[in-house]
This record gives sequence, C-alpha cells and structure tokens, in this order.
Amino acid sequence: MEQQATVPQFADMTVREFLDRLASGAPTPGGGAAAALVGAAGASLVSMVCNLTVGRPKYAEVDAMIRDVLAGSEATRQRLIALADADAAAYAVVSEAYRLPRSNDEERATRAEAIQRALARAAGPPLAAMKDCRALIPLCLQVAAHGNAAVVSDAGVAVELAAASVRSSILNVKINLSQIKDEAFVSRSEADIRAAEIGLRDEVDRTIGIVRAKLAPKVKS
Repeated sequence: MEQQATVPQFADMTVREFLDRLASGAPTPGGGAAAALVGAAGASLVSMVCNLTVGRPKYAEVDAMIRDVLAGSEATRQRLIALADADAAAYAVVSEAYRLPRSNDEERATRAEAIQRALARAAGPPLAAMKDCRALIPLCLQVAAHGNAAVVSDAGVAVELAAASVRSSILNVKINLSQIKDEAFVSRSEADIRAAEIGLRDEVDRTIGIVRAKLAPKVKS
C-alpha cells in the first residue's frame, strides 16, 4: 500500500486548468491543495513587495532586513507549491486504501491498517502548510511596516491570504484527525494546531492596522 499514486503537478497547470479541475468532480485537487496555493500566493505577494523595495535609496536603511524577508518568503512559496502536490498525492493513497478488498478478517485488518497509515500521511501536507503560512505572517507584518509604501495594500492582501491558508489547512488536518486512532499522533497534531492559532488574529489585525494607516487620506494643513 506504499505505492505512489500518479497525480498531476499543479505548478505545471495554467490557472484556468487548475481552477477547472478544482471545480470538477475529480478527487484532486481539493481543499488541501487549494489552501497551500492560497498560501503560496500570499508568499508571492510578500516577495513582490520585497522586490519593489530592495535596492531603492529611499529604503536603504531596511534593505538588509527586506532581503532576509525575501529569502524567507521565496523559500516558503516553493515549499507551499510542493505541498499542494503532496496533498493530492496523499489523498490518492487514502482513496486506494479504502478500495482494498475486505472479504475476510485478514483483508479487513490489512485494509484498516492501510487506511490508518494513509490518513496519518494525509495529515502531513496540511500540517506543514499550516506551519509555513503561520511563519509567513510575521514577514507580512515586516513588509507592511517597512516595505515600499506604494504597494502596502499588497502586504495587506498577503497577510489575509496567509491567515486564510492557516485556517483552511487546520480544517484539512482535522478531517484526517477525526478518523485517526493513534491518540499520540492526534494529540501532537492538535498541539501544533493550538500553537498556530496563538496570536494569529492579533498579528493579522496589527498588520492590517499598519496597512490602513498608510492608506488613510493625508490631512492637508
């Protein structure tokens, strides 16, 4: 049951192709892949703000910091793209496990064990996406506060997308945990979820507060 299912590589699709497949009755992509790619879009926007900031004399004092943020957002973006594919591959393995024969006790036991292994594997990509996007949110705050003010709204969009990906990934983790019997695995995963949720709303609100302040009309004296 460890055979690798063949799934499409979403990064190789056009946006329309991906959305058409997402809207179809095909088993993949699903919510996990969508959440990861939403997070990747958030990371891309962080990178965009960075690229419109570095090298500009006006932002020379924060150049080194913004370059560090750019390195982090780019690494996160690449991981999230890969996690979209990993999520689909893991779901395909779950589907294969449920299709195993169950005509006698031995087959039923083998099938049950395969399902549990597959469900634990399927929880992995959304857990990783959740952690990556949670770590992206402080980077959104940094570019909102110190990046090119002309694109501060993009920093705001980035943090909203990152937060949406965190919350969406949590849902995708929980649907797997609801069927996993390994209590230690479930407990560890739930602890990771709680850690991701700590301070999430406050950090997003703080970032959006900075964005709104910079977008506010300037009062003429």
